[in-house]
Amino acid sequence: MSDIHDAGGVPTTGHVWDDDLGDLTNQPPKWWMLGLTASAIWCVVYFAYYPSFPISNAGSFFKGIGGWTAITEMEADKSVVDEVRGKYEAKLKEMTPAAILADSELTEYVTRSGKVLFGDNCAACHGTNGVGTVDKQGLFAPVLRDDDWLFGGKIDEIYTSITDGRQAVMTAHKDVLSAAEIDTLAAAVAAGTPTATPLFAEKGCVVCHGADGKGMAVMGSANLTDGIWRFDGSVEGITRTITYGVNAGPGARVAVMPSFTAAGKLSDAEMKKLAVYVYKFGGGITEVAAAPAAQ
Repeated sequence: MSDIHDAGGVPTTGHVWDDDLGDLTNQPPKWWMLGLTASAIWCVVYFAYYPSFPISNAGSFFKGIGGWTAITEMEADKSVVDEVRGKYEAKLKEMTPAAILADSELTEYVTRSGKVLFGDNCAACHGTNGVGTVDKQGLFAPVLRDDDWLFGGKIDEIYTSITDGRQAVMTAHKDVLSAAEIDTLAAAVAAGTPTATPLFAEKGCVVCHGADGKGMAVMGSANLTDGIWRFDGSVEGITRTITYGVNAGPGARVAVMPSFTAAGKLSDAEMKKLAVYVYKFGGGITEVAAAPAAQ
């Protein structure tokens, strides 16, 4: 076994196989050595400038001579964003939701920035983009994209729903109506013709749902004629609602919209943004200007 490779006369490292295959001691190309050296220098500089390695068992670490942290970088980026948003945010504080809607530039800003607010605070119940969510009771939280509103869909009414919350109450009728009367009412309501049975007026349903059965926003009572249901719209489901009521105790349906003012989680400006954002889903009801008085 030779220490010199027969082909080129280059010494080997001593590792030769079959007298033909060996590890030679040729030096790497100069460009490769320069790259290796530059990489080593770069690593040293990088480790010295940025936070890099722990220096004790107490959780402390070398903070780097540059003083960089991800938080300071985030704050710097945030300050740039806040500067751009500042002129809009200052206006929002002094404007009503209706005034914001009347300003196309502000409405565009609110529609874009409200998306994150809705996702963080509303989507868990009302679903992504306000499509509503369903549980075993039926509709867990109402759809916000249509024009069917329990408490009104005008911009100020939506704003009030967000700030003050909503909780309508339908009394339980199990001790007021007989089983046969409940069945009769449930069948009429399921058919979309609640006023077809005299029981609707005789038993006081008109007080909350109106003489036409179309509900009253001031009370948050449902329209019983449009086929849109807050809960289960089957005869069995309606029977349960009539029997045990809504927010009325054991067995009742539960439907509560919390007050975001009471929760203290959102500022007034953020609640205005949400009101405009929800309104712009497309189901918001336009204010109708009053007719001028006759001269």
